Amino acid sequence: MSKFVHMSDIHLGAHREPSLRDLERKCFGEAVDACIREDVDFLLISGDLFHVGIPDLGVVNDAVKKMRELRDSRIPIYAIYGSHDYTPTGTSVIDILHTAGVLTNIMQASKEEGGRLRLKMFVDPETGAKLTGIAARKVGLESRHYEALDKEALEQERGFKVFAFHSGITQFKPDYLSEMETIEITSLPKGFDYYAGGHIHQRGEYSAPGYAKVVFPGPLFTGYGGKDIESTVRGEKRGFYVVDFDDRLRSARFVPVETFEGTYLEVDAGGRNAAEVNKELQERGGRLEVGGRVVVVKVFGELAGGKAGEVDVHAARKEMGARGALSVYVNRNGLKSREEVQVKVAGEDAAAIERNLFSANVARLRLSTKELTGASGAEHALELLRLTRQGQKSNEMKKDYSKRVVEAAAQAILARDVLEERVE
Repeated sequence: MSKFVHMSDIHLGAHREPSLRDLERKCFGEAVDACIREDVDFLLISGDLFHVGIPDLGVVNDAVKKMRELRDSRIPIYAIYGSHDYTPTGTSVIDILHTAGVLTNIMQASKEEGGRLRLKMFVDPETGAKLTGIAARKVGLESRHYEALDKEALEQERGFKVFAFHSGITQFKPDYLSEMETIEITSLPKGFDYYAGGHIHQRGEYSAPGYAKVVFPGPLFTGYGGKDIESTVRGEKRGFYVVDFDDRLRSARFVPVETFEGTYLEVDAGGRNAAEVNKELQERGGRLEVGGRVVVVKVFGELAGGKAGEVDVHAARKEMGARGALSVYVNRNGLKSREEVQVKVAGEDAAAIERNLFSANVARLRLSTKELTGASGAEHALELLRLTRQGQKSNEMKKDYSKRVVEAAAQAILARDVLEERVE
């Protein structure tokens, strides 16, 4: 019996807080140690090993140290690009690690006559397992690859087969991602023994006729952003899958990893004034166990008096931090005030609000570029926002940083002519 580990959406370097970054690194290290203890035959990463295509070198150095331990234990690492793995130059850290022999990028494709995309099967030398897949492209552009894919050739292959992908599947996507651009399950070739998914930050196991086992492990640590953190704090397990096989799939079991202890506080402000809500935050927050924990405070509802800005969540954050909280996330996106007139955009957290806001406004635009309209246009806008939020690297000159951001932004909105401009 052979076995491999399936991980996805590790997002190394996603967190700015030193405490969470340390936990993130520790979690990845412990997952690697588990691979060695389990004596697996290989590790498969279905995208987003790092949070950005050109990550902080300290983050890369720590990750490579652990990945070398796998190589020293004769456990190869196979991977595909995730949606966070691309750079304007076309070369990301994944390519560098591939060239250095630390991991193997298993998406090897060639164009045939008529524009058909032919994927090469990579055969694991130890087990004979056949692996291939399609990497993510920026803002869902991988759909073009699936449209051109020569699925028949892949379906005719014999042996134990694994298909890796980094996309949401329309038939299986969670309700909270209803506006996300996804692909149909029929975009994937049929008859593979295991479909190793990534990109969706919620664990799930699915099947459909011709697609016996489709697995999304969810983020290894906790992903990034308020909703991911809140889900982890409220008890959602994070981890990876161990897959046992011989000539066919035998089992796929989820292995949870230790992330962090969390504390969750929810305050309904409906029908009360800001002073009353502040009093509840102070009293209930002061009774919470927060030492060494990640805390999420969620305030929602329509105030009967006062402004939403008068609800002093910052005081609660400061008080909990003084008592030893590792990190305090505050979500008041659902907090409203009768005294304030504002444009209301629904969403559970900032990321959901941004997605819904772009979706609503892009629909009003009349553009000649089809990719910049509808759901695809909203994804391009979100990608542009993500890129402009990237900070300057510690070893990067200001001119290089400006050029990198402009080039990435131009690609995100398909403004190829901008790439010809010089950033002074």
